[in-house]
Amino acid sequence: MTRIRYLLDEDTPHAIRDQLLRRKPEIEILAVGDDVAPALGTPDPELLRWIEREGYILVSRNRRTMPRHLREHLEAGGHVPGIFLLRRRRSLGPIIEDLMLIWEAACPGEYRDQVEYLPL
Repeated sequence: MTRIRYLLDEDTPHAIRDQLLRRKPEIEILAVGDDVAPALGTPDPELLRWIEREGYILVSRNRRTMPRHLREHLEAGGHVPGIFLLRRRRSLGPIIEDLMLIWEAACPGEYRDQVEYLPL
């Protein structure tokens, strides 16, 4: 079964990845700055092209500019597997629970071209 894959934006706490991998080591989760992921400082439009090409859902705290860049990306004919934006001042526990549930239950493509706010 094909599973959702996550890319953590550079502003996203790595504790999310640590906790997800502790529970389910088979989750495929990268962070911006990892060897096979986009480099630190990669502009949002390039991140969107990368997740489209590689098939990762972006997990980010960038609520300020990411929605605008996504709109521009979609208007230009691009697509993304999805973007999960983290709500302000929320503890990581519910976010990690939601990411785990989504990974276990959702199909790739279910969040295509959408922005969801976590926790749900």
